[in-house]
Amino acid sequence: MAMTVHVPEDLGSRLAVEASRRGLSVDELSAQLLDAGLSSDDPLEAFIGSGRSGRGDLGRRHREILAEHLAAEGSKQD
Repeated sequence: MAMTVHVPEDLGSRLAVEASRRGLSVDELSAQLLDAGLSSDDPLEAFIGSGRSGRGDLGRRHREILAEHLAAEGSKQD
C-alpha cells in the first residue's frame, strides 16, 4: 500500500540517517517502526509470561501482579 506521511523535518532527517545506518530504505524502516509501535499497547507485554514464574495466574493477572510488585518495591525504598 502506498501512503504519504508528513513528519517534521528533523524527524525525517533522523529517520533517513537511521535507515542508512541499518542498510534499509526509509520506507522499510518506517514500516518496521510503525509495525512495532502498533503491535502492542505495552512493550513489556511481549515478555510477560515468556518464562516460568511458578504462578498459574500470571497470564490473567499480569497487570495486577506487576502493580503489586512495583508497590512492594516502592515501599522498600522508603
